[in-house]
Amino acid sequence: MSLLETLFTPGMPISMLALLVLVALIAGFIDAIAGGGGLLTVPTMLLAGMSPVQAIATNKLQGTFGVLSSTITFWRAGKIERSSVLPLSAGAFIGSVIGAMVVSSLPSEPLRAIVPFLLLGLAIYVLLSPKLDDVSRPARLGLGAFGASAGTVIGAYDGFFGPGAGTFYLMALVLLCGLPMVSAVAHTKLMNLASKLGALLFFLSAGHVLILPGITRGLAAAIGAYIGARATLRIGAGIVRPLVVMVSIAMAIRLMLDPASPLAGWLGRLMGN
Repeated sequence: MSLLETLFTPGMPISMLALLVLVALIAGFIDAIAGGGGLLTVPTMLLAGMSPVQAIATNKLQGTFGVLSSTITFWRAGKIERSSVLPLSAGAFIGSVIGAMVVSSLPSEPLRAIVPFLLLGLAIYVLLSPKLDDVSRPARLGLGAFGASAGTVIGAYDGFFGPGAGTFYLMALVLLCGLPMVSAVAHTKLMNLASKLGALLFFLSAGHVLILPGITRGLAAAIGAYIGARATLRIGAGIVRPLVVMVSIAMAIRLMLDPASPLAGWLGRLMGN
């Protein structure tokens, strides 16, 4: 066994380590724009031999690196309002801690069944709506009220289950706070960072996180996230909209076909008949 194998993931071939790092890089890019990077990283971690809990927990560490990178990039570009940091972060953080605590005691099957349809609905709305561009609109909620309400709810979902949380943050900021698309993406990264940190702290305390694999892939995710954030700043809504649609549909299909999903069993019985 080589030094790299021993250091990063004992018993894992270098080829698998390289694959996981490459996937983390791509996932970081996608996450910085539309969310949904976990759609790629969690399955590859399971393929590498991690348990489901280890994969989800370690993905929180990896994702934290990526979303921190994109948050800093948007902050330096002046796309995040300073006054929004505390209310948005606090709501998402508190919600995610609550969600992570609840996940250990409640079944997630109802969410597994509902979330794919929510994601498909979001994809259709983004695809057909002519209003989702880089133009500000009248806000229905201030950022403080949004953080305390929708931000906390979505944060709890992120800690409890997770897939699509970034997309839900993004669309809620556009529809409820009237933010233009690029600004909504920037504030989504801020909230994603807070909710990932909240869930990560819980999983760390429970001993589920593989530290070195998470850091290794996290560094790759940070590079991908920086590239994705810069692409968003340069291209704007033109790159966000199609990626939100594609990622939402891909996540919905992936969740529907997940063997742990009630929908997978129902589809299997339907096809069998």
